[in-house]
Amino acid sequence: MAEPAGSSPTPPVPLGAAPSSSAADAPVEQRRSLRDYYVILRERFWIALPLALLVSLVIGYYQARQTPMYASTAIIQFERPETVVTTQTVMDATIRNELDLNTYIHQLTSNRVRTRVLESLTPEEVAIIQRPYLKSQAPGEPLPPLAAMLGLLSIDPVRNSFILRLTVGHQDPEAAAILAQRHVDQFLSYLLENISGVNDTAVDFLRERAEQLRLESEAKAQRQQEYMQRHNLISLDNSTSIVDSRLLAVNGSLTQARLRLLEVESLAKQVDDYQEAGANLLEITYIGNYNTVAPLRGQMTTLLQEQARLAERYLERHPRMIEVTNAIIITQEHLDLAVQGAIADLKTSLIEVKKTIAQLENEYAENEKEALSLRNMRVDFESLQNEAAVARANYMQILDRLNQTTTTKYLEKVPIRLLDRAQVSGRPYTPNFPKIVRMCVMMFCVVFFGTAFGLDFIDDRIKSAWDIENFLGTSLLGIVPDLASVKDEDKYTLLLKDTHPTAVEAFMGIYGAAKTHSLVDYPKSMLVTSTIPGEGKTLVSANLAASFARHGKRTLLVDCDLRRPMLHRRFDLANTSGIIAFYEADGDLDCDLPNDSTLGIVKLSENLSLLRSGGRSRRPTELLESPFFGDLLQKLGHYYDLIIIDSPPLGAVTDGLLIAERVDEVAYVCRFNRAHRKHIQLYMRALRNAKTEVLGVVLNGLTPRRVEYYSNYRYYRSYGKYTERVDRPERETKRPKKVVEEAEVSEIA
Repeated sequence: MAEPAGSSPTPPVPLGAAPSSSAADAPVEQRRSLRDYYVILRERFWIALPLALLVSLVIGYYQARQTPMYASTAIIQFERPETVVTTQTVMDATIRNELDLNTYIHQLTSNRVRTRVLESLTPEEVAIIQRPYLKSQAPGEPLPPLAAMLGLLSIDPVRNSFILRLTVGHQDPEAAAILAQRHVDQFLSYLLENISGVNDTAVDFLRERAEQLRLESEAKAQRQQEYMQRHNLISLDNSTSIVDSRLLAVNGSLTQARLRLLEVESLAKQVDDYQEAGANLLEITYIGNYNTVAPLRGQMTTLLQEQARLAERYLERHPRMIEVTNAIIITQEHLDLAVQGAIADLKTSLIEVKKTIAQLENEYAENEKEALSLRNMRVDFESLQNEAAVARANYMQILDRLNQTTTTKYLEKVPIRLLDRAQVSGRPYTPNFPKIVRMCVMMFCVVFFGTAFGLDFIDDRIKSAWDIENFLGTSLLGIVPDLASVKDEDKYTLLLKDTHPTAVEAFMGIYGAAKTHSLVDYPKSMLVTSTIPGEGKTLVSANLAASFARHGKRTLLVDCDLRRPMLHRRFDLANTSGIIAFYEADGDLDCDLPNDSTLGIVKLSENLSLLRSGGRSRRPTELLESPFFGDLLQKLGHYYDLIIIDSPPLGAVTDGLLIAERVDEVAYVCRFNRAHRKHIQLYMRALRNAKTEVLGVVLNGLTPRRVEYYSNYRYYRSYGKYTERVDRPERETKRPKKVVEEAEVSEIA
């Protein structure tokens, strides 16, 4: 718990070693129960109740003073018209969806229908409408305009139907019935006039438009006819087809001629090559198969065979040999002439093919020119033709629509049917007292609960266990009841003298909770602090120390409020010895500290001792941050199981945070309805940042009645009665000290 001399003021080494668990440190998130809301309502009951009563009664009073109003209702139904013809009307008055129904509703409430109603009223009806206003009119006061006396008109569509409920509210029941029925009648008349007017206008427009389109169609057709006569066209499509066919035929012939030209040119070149090489022209297929060459070639072959056969029998001068030789010579001459004729015929064919190709090309060009001319002509022709067709179609369409409109003009019908006429009401609908009562009750509840919960939302002071566990994120160690009835000199020795059973049990419960939540073994140190002065931290530290001492723990209570020490006064002791005196005297930390006169530790009971502040200091931080203070706590840990330190409030000075760095655990004291949650959260965060274990919060200053409904510790009231002492002797049972201590600890746990 103490630091070596000369070391920096770092966090102390804990007196007891115990494993730390982050899961154990995490606060359990809790939700508000019905009891918490009941507590909020009960706390602010006398604020919310008068305000809610006042608001609800004022609203009810003004609602009950309303002028009596009578309502009269007429019911109309929109129905589908009869289908006499299947043509479409100019104005479709039928209802097909909710949008159409809303359109008619807005027309019913329009100024046009309202004006028609005003104009249709007779003098007798006007007198009935003005009757209630004349009764309430002051002498000499002019009547309001008639338009302001038409009452309140409301249109209510019946769900999942095309039925409307038209209701008029008025101060006179007869006037309400007249106005409701008159709205329906004038609306039907308005629709009928609207449909008739639209049909007449449409017929006139269609007739005029049809005549215009007829003249336009005839003009377009005349222009097309003149164009065809000017270009000698009977049918442009037929002419185009003929020219296209000729183009295809000429193109085919031209292709064949060009192929023939290639063939003839190839033969002519072959003949020239053979002639230049001196080769046998008969080897050329064209010449060999020519019509005059082929017979001569066969005859020559026969003569040569005959000459060869005779040469085997006769000599060259033999007449037969001479005859055959002469025949061969003559045949050869004829064959040469035939070959020359074939060559000449080939050249003639070449010339003819070229001539044919030239003729075909000229013919193709002429046909192509004619086709292009027809195509250029088609653009203009088709434009004229389309214009004439469109004009004709427009004319026929308008003419057909004119016939339909003329037919439907004589079938006009408003698709509305009156189901129920407006009747005179027998009683007013306002003021509606049952509705006023319901509204007042609802307003009372809204104001009552809104005020209670709104004030609770605005007021963020600590009041309940739910505030501690939900907003502060820590546990409630216990609740200390209000000790206003106890004398001041007895408040700090409650457990030493055992004078107030309820308070004793409260501190015993805090002892049990602190022991349960603690993760540090003995010896250890505990800081008791608060947010602001006056929250009872000194009271809690003194009695909590006595609780531990009562259970056999050697406990030292230290007064570390060096600016305003109080513990010495509570125990009627002088403050001449203590921490400051020991520090200023450079006390020896290795001496017998419990018996050192300068330190001045006072024994209050068997296991409880008190270390006073030893005076006051304007700059206590020098002492609290010095290594001396840490070493002192460390040395005292060798003599005591538990050191409980009473420190200044965290919201007043920083002394408590400096001390928190040197202790193992912190118990935070909050007085009921004093400290604000946001301030406590700030200092709780600072304590956790100092790596100090916060055991929980002690809620102080609750009356027994508030203890009962502000927490779950309802046993205080009944248990306090149970433990009240009566002035009569009690039989004491002697039991061993160890057995008694174990029994008390188990009972508290």
